[in-house]
Amino acid sequence: MFDRNPSEIFLLAGPCVVESRDLVFEVAGRIQEMTHTLGIPFVFKSSYKKANRSSLTSFTGIGDDRALEILAEVKSTLGLPVVTDVHSPDEALRAGEVVDVLQIPAFLCRQTELLQAAARTGRIVNIKKGQFMSPESMKFAVDKVVQSGNPSPMVTERGVTFGYHELLVDFRAIPVMQQFGYPVILDCTHSNQQPNQPSGTTGGRPQFIGTMARAGVAVGVDGLFIETHPQPSRALSDGANMLPLDELEPLLEQLMRIRAAL
Repeated sequence: MFDRNPSEIFLLAGPCVVESRDLVFEVAGRIQEMTHTLGIPFVFKSSYKKANRSSLTSFTGIGDDRALEILAEVKSTLGLPVVTDVHSPDEALRAGEVVDVLQIPAFLCRQTELLQAAARTGRIVNIKKGQFMSPESMKFAVDKVVQSGNPSPMVTERGVTFGYHELLVDFRAIPVMQQFGYPVILDCTHSNQQPNQPSGTTGGRPQFIGTMARAGVAVGVDGLFIETHPQPSRALSDGANMLPLDELEPLLEQLMRIRAAL
């Protein structure tokens, strides 16, 4: 999918969801420039649809066909690998024809048929650890992918539920899941979510994205997942959790210095 030294960190980043072609290309192009300069392998992330929303009025996408066309254009024009979420076996088959990495949302990490379908596409399968799962139990999700004939799973830590409105990250989960023998990613965005808000819209604490990223790199995580947007306050999905795009490059520079010091 992308060339990387196992000792180097890689990045999955982009806006939460495909809002428009202009937004996708703006974000993808800017991150491509900064990661090229810093020597960081980069996979562009954006969901072509959002199935898990807080309310019926929440934005779910611009239409599956159009969003997948835009992601395909990112690949062909910018030469970037792409990751997107899938929520059903049919979605896995459809998106697998376009993207390089199929991402299994945390709430669906135990769905056997979804994991099998994603695995059988031959694409890399990034499984987000459920907010209700121990790191040790994610071995069974990984095994479902591998035993379905796919040798390329990845696992993403994104926090565990603490009460009703907070998530916490146990950084011991990173070395525990690395023992499975596959890359482990830290989701610095959704780990700072504040779900189940009375307003019906998920909240967040994006001011701690950098804190989370620095801690993850210090622990030795293989990759980072960071959603970013030029204007998070105007984003159509998960704006409360995203890092302003202008803040990404200085954070990456800092993370590279931490990584080099290890």
